[in-house]
Amino acid sequence: MAKKNQSPLGIFTESIGLYFSNFNKFIQYMSFPVLGQIAGLALVFLITFFYTKHLENLIFKFPALDNFNILILLSIVITLPGLIIFVKAFWEYLVAYGAINSMLDNMLKSGKVYDFNAHTELIKRRTLPFVGLWFLFGIFSLFALCPLCWIICAILAIYFVLVFQAFTYEPELSPLGCVKKSLSLIKGHFASTFMLMALIGALTYVFIPQVCIKLLDISGVNNFLANGIIPLVKDLPLDGLNNILKTYGAKPILESDIALFTIQTFIAQILIQYTLPMRSILWSLWYKELDIPAQKADKKSKKKRPSEKLMEESHKKYGNKKLDRNIIKRAMEKDDDI
Repeated sequence: MAKKNQSPLGIFTESIGLYFSNFNKFIQYMSFPVLGQIAGLALVFLITFFYTKHLENLIFKFPALDNFNILILLSIVITLPGLIIFVKAFWEYLVAYGAINSMLDNMLKSGKVYDFNAHTELIKRRTLPFVGLWFLFGIFSLFALCPLCWIICAILAIYFVLVFQAFTYEPELSPLGCVKKSLSLIKGHFASTFMLMALIGALTYVFIPQVCIKLLDISGVNNFLANGIIPLVKDLPLDGLNNILKTYGAKPILESDIALFTIQTFIAQILIQYTLPMRSILWSLWYKELDIPAQKADKKSKKKRPSEKLMEESHKKYGNKKLDRNIIKRAMEKDDDI
């Protein structure tokens, strides 16, 4: 827990320090959730590409394939492995939204992160309410797609930014309760929360991705990767699109432009997802800062918070009796122990 009040700027800098001081651990933890999604989608598109490209030859060699139902079934079968990998990785990425919040206390006490399985278990054992919370988030996202709702949804997004922290630290709350908790904490701190959102958004969504992409452009890595997917781009109907652009005096779109844009987009998305821990740490620190009165009340009454009880149960499942000073000492002695 935070021992003293911190300014938003102090919390911002502390979250960056905690992220980079455990950078190698977070890279390991996030690799499958991030790269698994990319690998799953790539597998689906590559298999589908080669399947459609050679479909006529396959039908010629195997006449039984000249049946709509069989073609649909075969299409599902060949894309299933990639979809399974994608769904599994995507689920792990969603779980990380809550699990990383649970790691914050460890980082504040020892400066290190460890026992990833226990923190992940803390979220997975509450799968139903967690899915319910994401369902509410999905409904909110649908409303946000409407231009008429952009302003109101932007304001609400600031008020609801702490819902996943509420879910992690207050297990007794329902999904709607998490929304109400976030709303109550942000009231009176809207400007500070907006500033934090702007700072962390600019850093993780713009600055870090763009700097890395620029370095890869200079080194020629992006062009090298783009050349590898140009064969996939060649089948796109660019002639018709370029004819339309020509009538408006716009520059034609080249195959190399699309390939390079695709590579840059993928790289930016990967970097944005890898920096999820930094954003989660920041919002967890802010949650605890705004929730200080409740924390003091629990400490005064010597009553364990529900999240602490769940964490002890999770550690028992993975061989640790509780999150005590001995565990912290072992983690400090063994930096590789996750």
